Amino acid sequence: MSVAVRLPTVLRPHASGQAVVEISGATIGEVLTTLIGDFPGLNGQVIGEDGTLNKFVNIYVNDDDVRYLQQLETPVKDGDEISILPAVAGGAA
Repeated sequence: MSVAVRLPTVLRPHASGQAVVEISGATIGEVLTTLIGDFPGLNGQVIGEDGTLNKFVNIYVNDDDVRYLQQLETPVKDGDEISILPAVAGGAA
């Protein structure tokens, strides 16, 4: 089973400059573990040291935020698209 993982510009240098990588896995956790195994520079960027999703990135399966699904246990199927986006913070000036 293969899914497309879309990487934001800020993470691409850690993935040989690639914008999209094909990764296998049955859950978000498996996909991200494989992604980090293939590109060790992403370690800590996507999954925190405590083994949970890094709070500074948002991860979507197709158009659904995995934080509102099953987080790392969210299942993925062949052909799904996973997007990793940097979290945007801000406030009123």
